[in-house]
Parts: sequence; C-alpha cells; structure tokens
Amino acid sequence: MRHTERHRTHRVGWLRAAVLGANDGIVSTASLIVGVAAAESSQANVLVAGIAGLVAGAMSMAAGEYVSVSSQSDTENADLDRERVELATDAVNEHEELAAIYVARGLDAKLAREVATQLMAKDALGAHARDELGISDTLSARPVQAALASAATFAVGAAMPLLLVVFVPASALVWAVSGSSLFFLALLGGLAARAGGSPVLKSVARVTFWGALAMALTAGVGALFGATV
Repeated sequence: MRHTERHRTHRVGWLRAAVLGANDGIVSTASLIVGVAAAESSQANVLVAGIAGLVAGAMSMAAGEYVSVSSQSDTENADLDRERVELATDAVNEHEELAAIYVARGLDAKLAREVATQLMAKDALGAHARDELGISDTLSARPVQAALASAATFAVGAAMPLLLVVFVPASALVWAVSGSSLFFLALLGGLAARAGGSPVLKSVARVTFWGALAMALTAGVGALFGATV
C-alpha cells in the first residue's frame, strides 16, 4: 500500500535554522538601523552600521549554529558508540531492554520480544537509536545544514531593512524601517507557519510582537543618548 500522507517533521532541522536566521536578520538589523537613525546619524553612517550588522550577524549565526548543533551531534555520536559496545558485549540484555520499551508502549510481552528480535536482526543499532535514544534520520543533528541555512536566511532578512536606507531619506528612516520590518516579520511568520503546518495568526503575532519590542527599545536608546557612530 502506497503511503500518501504528507508530514512536515523532516523539515524541522532546516526550518528552525532558517526561521531563526531570517527573524534575527530582520530584527537585529532593523533595530540597529532604527537605533542609529534615532541618534540623528547621517544616512551614510546608518548604512555602514547596517552593512556591518549584516556581515557580523550572518557570520555569528553560522558559527553559533555550527557550534551548538555540532555539540548535539557529538552527544548523539557518543551515545551511539556506547550503544554499539553494549550490543557487542551484552546483546541479551539489550534485547530485553528494547522489548521492555515496546511493552511500555502497549504491546504484550511476547509480541514485544518478537518485535525486538526482528528489528535487531535487521538493524540492531538503528532500532536502539530510534526507540531507546530517540535519534532518527529525520531529527538527527546536521551542523553544516543548520549553519548555512541560518547564515543565508539572516543575510536575506537583514537585506530587507538595509535596502530602505539607500532609498529612504534619513528623516523618515525610523518609521519606514520599523513599519516595513514589522511587515516582513509578519510575512516570515506566516510563511514559517505554512511550511511547518502551525497556526498562522499565532506565528505572525509572536514574531511581530518581539520585533516591535526590540526596535522600540533600540530606538529609545538611540534617542536617549543621541550618540553618532
């Protein structure tokens, strides 16, 4: 029988990194631009600050994602190595352990042992990784994928408010960047919700609220101190 259901869990890894990167790109760059513009800086200075924020932010996102997801991958690999040793040295108890997991999920003891036997005969490490450790191909850590997705989407997100600095007069930058960035954030929230199958309005409200708060705080700091870069 052909499996026709469409699930979205296979998107979790890259979708999380992409949404994080794009959201951070819009919020951090727009907040930086709004804060510097509120300090009555020149348009050239605001542009330089925005470009620096884009480059630094994209590299920071890539490095941060790679390091953090690599740590997760190292932990997964350490657990898998330990499981390999246990399977090689104590296969009987590992079989009982796997069967006990299936019993806890609702199978009777006889059927649980039979399932454990058949799964371990085909791929013992895979069965224990999935059912004992919770590690699967769909949700396993992919550091390079996460780093590239975050860096690329950060740059795209940051470019949106940054382009306005080129075309909008300095006197209107604060409101133009703030308004357009909230629109971009709402659009991002909606797209992410559609891709992940979650409620659209909830996602839109979440990202726009935190974006508005970040820009309001940085604009207040810029206006309060009035320091130029």
